[in-house]
Amino acid sequence: MRDFCTTWWRRIATRDMAFIGILTLLASCVASWLKQFPGFSLFGALIIALLIGMAVQFPIRSRYVGASGERKAGVKDAAGLISNKLLRLGIILLGFKLNLQVLFTQGVKCLPIAAVVVTLTIIVCYAIARRLGVDPQLAILVSGGTGICGAAAVMGLSGSIKVPPEQEDEKADSEVMAVAIVAIMGTVFALVEIALGPLTGFTATQLGITAGASLHEIAHAVAAGAAFGAVDIATIMKLSRVLMLVFAAIVIAIWWDRNHSTVPADGKRKVAFPWFMLGFIGASVIGTFVPFVASIAPQLVDAAYIVLGMAMAALGINVNFKAIAKRGRKALLASFLTSVLLMCFAAGIAALFF
Repeated sequence: MRDFCTTWWRRIATRDMAFIGILTLLASCVASWLKQFPGFSLFGALIIALLIGMAVQFPIRSRYVGASGERKAGVKDAAGLISNKLLRLGIILLGFKLNLQVLFTQGVKCLPIAAVVVTLTIIVCYAIARRLGVDPQLAILVSGGTGICGAAAVMGLSGSIKVPPEQEDEKADSEVMAVAIVAIMGTVFALVEIALGPLTGFTATQLGITAGASLHEIAHAVAAGAAFGAVDIATIMKLSRVLMLVFAAIVIAIWWDRNHSTVPADGKRKVAFPWFMLGFIGASVIGTFVPFVASIAPQLVDAAYIVLGMAMAALGINVNFKAIAKRGRKALLASFLTSVLLMCFAAGIAALFF
């Protein structure tokens, strides 16, 4: 235990960790401030934080790292640690956003729809991506982000994917690519639905259900729902999909282990079970049924987005732009085709059941 604590203290108590920690915190706070303005609100704080992280990596390299190999390694390790550990903390805190009482009463009709939408979207998007030649890791992350809740789903599902140490950089690049892809697709289709919605003849409730069942980020669903005067039902439908992240993470962990995990020499397989998802559910239960915690749930959710924003900014600092340019195009096409099908399917469900 003493050796464990000493090892982690040496890794955390460094100048590079302090520098990257402060930088990512500032990036997250700026992103949270910017999201209140028109245009920025459509992207959401997490995507903005990722973009800030991607932008600041250049001055970090030129002014802070320079020719120092030791400092380069320190920055990479610090950003990797923040993106990995704070991600899990942020996902747990995000559970306070899920009011289970609302979901299981007002949203009782939305939950089975969410289960079907998420399952079919992940399966279809993954099949299309693999047919186009996208590697399994990127394909499943893009599929999860498209089907569940954008950037938070990508980062949450990445915890279900166990890779050898030498593939960690590739995994980080896949995470950034998947987040960027679902951000682009979500924004494009939010604008499309806002433009086409009034022309469909749908009621406000039907338009809200369509937005909540098809758009990628919570910010996209809220923006479209607000445009239709149906922000409440759009949010409930979207949060029903967010709840599916727990089940998807567990299923994907088992699936990845059986189909893509490397078997150790001793023959034992280790499933990368996303334990932090249990914290997510625990936070949802506490935030729903404990009055004191329920009263401060909005502040805890704000804290979740700050923490997740730090993780996203740290991810952006380590991003490999060449890898994105080389590997991201086919995954983008797969997400686009799936998003078209998802929008049509969601509209059909809204017309039939609402």
